[in-house]
Amino acid sequence: MTDGSAGDPIGMLLKSAGDLLRPEELVREATRDIVKEEIRRHLEKVLHEDPKLAQDLKDSVRQLLEARATEYAALVRVGAATARLGLASLPPDVRRALMEDIVNLLSKEIGHIVERSL
Repeated sequence: MTDGSAGDPIGMLLKSAGDLLRPEELVREATRDIVKEEIRRHLEKVLHEDPKLAQDLKDSVRQLLEARATEYAALVRVGAATARLGLASLPPDVRRALMEDIVNLLSKEIGHIVERSL
């Protein structure tokens, strides 16, 4: 039988449920959401009233996303170059076996992707 101690799973579950239902936390979170919504509405109003500012914001966000995409593409290229360097440094017989394993793994993964997409 459980005594509701701190290490007991049922006691931990009850404590967790009690924590979720604390009214002061719910009020604080709801108030925070209301304030965030009011700020969002105000910002949308300002942007609606100033189309140039709205366009500047859109352009800036687009440029930021493009910069992130470029950064991720560069990281992928660095990773690929590092992998090629690692493979090139292996003895030929180990490299050949490893390449076969990689090709088999990729073939299986591509097969799974194709199966899921059908």
